[in-house]
Amino acid sequence: MDELKAFVSQNLGGFSPKAIPNFIFSFLICAVLAFTLGRLYVKYGNSLSNRKAFARNFLVLAITTMFIISVVKSSLALSLGLVGALSIVRFRSAIKEPEELTYLFLTIAIGLGCGAGLTLLTIVAFFGFALVIWFNSRYQRETENQNLYLTISGSLSDAVSIQSITEELKKHAAGLKLKRTDENASVFEASFFIEFDNFEKLEAAKASIKKLHPSLSVTFMDNARDF
Repeated sequence: MDELKAFVSQNLGGFSPKAIPNFIFSFLICAVLAFTLGRLYVKYGNSLSNRKAFARNFLVLAITTMFIISVVKSSLALSLGLVGALSIVRFRSAIKEPEELTYLFLTIAIGLGCGAGLTLLTIVAFFGFALVIWFNSRYQRETENQNLYLTISGSLSDAVSIQSITEELKKHAAGLKLKRTDENASVFEASFFIEFDNFEKLEAAKASIKKLHPSLSVTFMDNARDF
C-alpha cells in the first residue's frame, strides 16, 4: 500500500487527485469547443485549400495544449523544462494563408484557457469569437470586391494604345493603377492593379477590352495576398 501511495504521489506530482473531475470536465469542454471551431472554419473560412482536412487538426492541437498547460502549471521545474524542450524541438507547418494562422491561435487559446482552469471564461470568450467570425464572414460577403492583377498583351499591329485601354477600364473599375508596360518590335504588354466592386463589372471590363481588338490577350490574377 505504501508503495502504491508513493507511485501515485510521484506520478501526480503537484496535481491533486481531487482535481481529476475538474480536469476531465475541462478536457471535454476543450474538445467540444475545438470541434465547434473546426466546423466554423469549414463553413465560414475563406481559404481555398482543403479546410476540412486542416480543421481536423484543431481538436488534437487544443487538447494537447490543454494537457501541457495542466501539467506544467503545477511545477516551476516542469515549466522551465518545457521551455528547454521547445528550444530544441522545432515545429514547422506550411501556413499558406494568414487566416489559417488566426484559427490556429484561436485553437491554442482554447487549450490554454481550459488548461489554466479558466473553463467558464474560455466558453464565454469562445461564443464571442464565434459571433465575431459569423459577423465578419457575413460583412465580407456583402462588401466583397475583387482586387486583381490585370495583364493585357497584343501585337503592335493591333493599333491599340495604352490610353484607350486605360479609358475603357476606368469605366468599370473602382480603382486602377498602371504598374508596367513592355514593348518590343512586335508585341506590347501592360500590367495594372485593378479593383472591381463585383464580378459583373469585371466581365464588362473584359468585354470592353475585347471590343478594342478581338486578338488582345486579357489575364486576371488575384493579388489580395500580396499586401
